[in-house]
Amino acid sequence: MTRDDDVIDPSVPPSGTGCAECLASGQWWLHLRRCAQCGHIGCCDTSPNQHATAHYHATGHPVIASFEPGEDWFYNYRSDGFLDGPRLAPPHAHPRDQPVPGPAGRVPHDWESQLNG
Repeated sequence: MTRDDDVIDPSVPPSGTGCAECLASGQWWLHLRRCAQCGHIGCCDTSPNQHATAHYHATGHPVIASFEPGEDWFYNYRSDGFLDGPRLAPPHAHPRDQPVPGPAGRVPHDWESQLNG
């Protein structure tokens, strides 16, 4: 593992099963990312609102992990690269029955045209 131990806290659980800001504002997301330091769940940069990156800019917490089922990677905004990381506190992904994009009932019919490239 690279020397990002001080910005990864494997004992902190995720903040929920969906993007915290999207859920609060009635929005939707494509994929979810988990802050490896505080557990905040935000949406990816392809999602319309890019809350995971906004969380990094607001807090300085540089490392995220995928919060998608079957994915096991970490990314560091500071170094702009992927890294190995420890096993984080469960759950490790959103529920498998949660649709992608999600959440159910909030995804517009033209969602693909609203994604960021």
